[in-house]
Amino acid sequence: MKDLQEYVHELPLHSLAFFALVEATANLVDVSEKYWQSKGVNGARIRILVEIMKEGGTILPSMLAKKIGVTKPNISLLLIPLENEGLIVRASHPKDGRKTVISITSEGQSLLLKFLPENRQKISEKMSALSDQELNQLLVLLNKLKNK
Repeated sequence: MKDLQEYVHELPLHSLAFFALVEATANLVDVSEKYWQSKGVNGARIRILVEIMKEGGTILPSMLAKKIGVTKPNISLLLIPLENEGLIVRASHPKDGRKTVISITSEGQSLLLKFLPENRQKISEKMSALSDQELNQLLVLLNKLKNK
């Protein structure tokens, strides 16, 4: 038990940095999630709509699955409620009829326009603890970790 206590309390610098990053991320995600909950909106569904918009409004399900970090079979399950709510539509790929594409509808775009600005403001308020220089430095460091 003593060995384990030492192991979990005496963290090397890499572990300290990792857990600080995880905790900071969790706190920021919590700000965003609380915002979505207060609006009666599912934050995970918003994330899907945002990713579709990042691709110009249409995306392959496999690419969407990769972007949000889920398996291909799971993406289909995640898309069902969005489709039922009229926020997305599925259609045959224009060049390869064997494939399906997902497109955001005008209703989906309206939902994003209604709520994203205030959500981004809440995140901005939290991130204002850092100066612009610190934010740029953070981006450089995070990209360095992402690309390793």
